[in-house]
Amino acid sequence: MAAQLKDIYTKDFLLNFSRKVQSVYPAFYQADFINSIMDETWDELALKARTRRISEKLGEFLPDKYEDALDVLFNIADDCVGFPYLFFPDFVAVYGQAEEHWDLSMTALENFTQKSSAEFAIRPFLLRDPDKVMNQMTTWAKHPNEHVRRLASEGCRPRLPWGESLPMFKKDPTPVLSVLEILKEDALLYVRKSVANNLNDISKDHPDLVLETARQWTGKNPDTDWIIRHGCRTLIKHVNPEAMALFGYAMETTLTNHASISAQPDALTIGEKCELHYQLTIRPGEPVYLRVEYAIDFIKTKGQTSRKSFLLSNKTVSGGAHLTGTRTHNWSDLTTRRHYPGEHRIVLLVNGQEVADTVLDIRQQTDE
Repeated sequence: MAAQLKDIYTKDFLLNFSRKVQSVYPAFYQADFINSIMDETWDELALKARTRRISEKLGEFLPDKYEDALDVLFNIADDCVGFPYLFFPDFVAVYGQAEEHWDLSMTALENFTQKSSAEFAIRPFLLRDPDKVMNQMTTWAKHPNEHVRRLASEGCRPRLPWGESLPMFKKDPTPVLSVLEILKEDALLYVRKSVANNLNDISKDHPDLVLETARQWTGKNPDTDWIIRHGCRTLIKHVNPEAMALFGYAMETTLTNHASISAQPDALTIGEKCELHYQLTIRPGEPVYLRVEYAIDFIKTKGQTSRKSFLLSNKTVSGGAHLTGTRTHNWSDLTTRRHYPGEHRIVLLVNGQEVADTVLDIRQQTDE
């Protein structure tokens, strides 16, 4: 993903941006700015490194005083909207952490997050002074703008992807939960998704605390109920007994009378696809709430295995029901997963319980 996104920073993009800067700051040297960014190392830089390069070079070509440099960015911010302009808040993270700049930097992040996002830029401030920044997050959680409210949650996620880890909140997420409490009934799904993702982060270190929070929040607002469910998804995926019970999943050991799963073909080469066919018969009796998945024990580099599950169905079914289905699985390599040859065990899971399995032989691609 990042290998594709980094290409947003073309020479034309930088030239267009430079013109915007020069329109309010005539002393800006466009050509020198662009050449200093796109040097001989540019092609090797990943997305975040390119963003940081632009931020750092802005500091060299904008006015020396931080306040004056920010004025330039403020003046063009409304014309610099979208993901590529993450270097606006990143400029604040690079140059605005001095104590005398704190208020101005918070104002800048509040402004810039409404155009791109300050979820990464706020984290160095959190690591320096978590109490002070979390007070600011509490204020932002009540802001009329949804992007600022989302920042209040997304910025303090303990395990934000692509962001710096926040070890103090992995250890004690209480300050984070105080902010999420304010946002748990937010009017916009955009904000609620962040709250749910934050809860899910916390659940990886403090499952009991998230379950306690879920029990306190549940049943009071449909939007909050959605947050709880989405925020507990990792606990459900790992078949946490309390989470399964909280959401009404049946946990009997005999949920099915019959189950099977097969792969067609049962042998293939990395890069090909197979069809997984499954069927199961639910035990007679009362309706049951079921989560049906298939899981693959992927072979890793040294022969060990790592399991990943994939959702097939999540619904209430009547006792005695017969369920069947087909799912195509692609065995092409991904940025996040490489495949290795060998016999891969594939299992059918019902509420986390293995009810059937099969084996698929994966072969290495050969050079033509």
